[in-house]
Amino acid sequence: MSRIGKKPVPVPAGVTATIEGGTLSVKGPKGTLSMPLADEVSYALEDGSISVQPANDTKRARSFWGMQRTLVQNLITGVTEGFTKTLNITGVGYRANLQGKNLKLQLGYSHDVDFAVPEGITIATPDQTTVNISGIDKQKVGQVAAEIRRWRKPEPYKGKGIKYAGEFIFRKEGKKK
Repeated sequence: MSRIGKKPVPVPAGVTATIEGGTLSVKGPKGTLSMPLADEVSYALEDGSISVQPANDTKRARSFWGMQRTLVQNLITGVTEGFTKTLNITGVGYRANLQGKNLKLQLGYSHDVDFAVPEGITIATPDQTTVNISGIDKQKVGQVAAEIRRWRKPEPYKGKGIKYAGEFIFRKEGKKK
């Protein structure tokens, strides 16, 4: 039994959810999101909440159950609050600044890295070493953060690079003479 899947997802006031044609659409104050529904799981909209149950007793249906409930929860959270990821840049001369719809990164290469901000994502740079990525789609926010981080992953010796806020970098000791 899925402990996560058993709980119904509450739909707060100001949010409307509709299930039609194999698609769940959620509309809230920040925007509209939709997701295709899995055949292995049955969804029910009842008295201000969405409940998710496995359609049959197969292993595949049970394994989809908790994940589908979490995806529904992410839709609701996205249209009400949104999602944010913060990246910290560490290193001498490493910096980021926003120029229009492009994020300009200086990461120790011979050239600057220009990252085009995708549709539906908002990027802010409160200072030169912090990048805030926010949007209503959790998957897209995480993907953009991973693509920016991929330009210069943190290295274990000095800790230089782009890391997530709160991420621990396992440090190694350098060579001995």
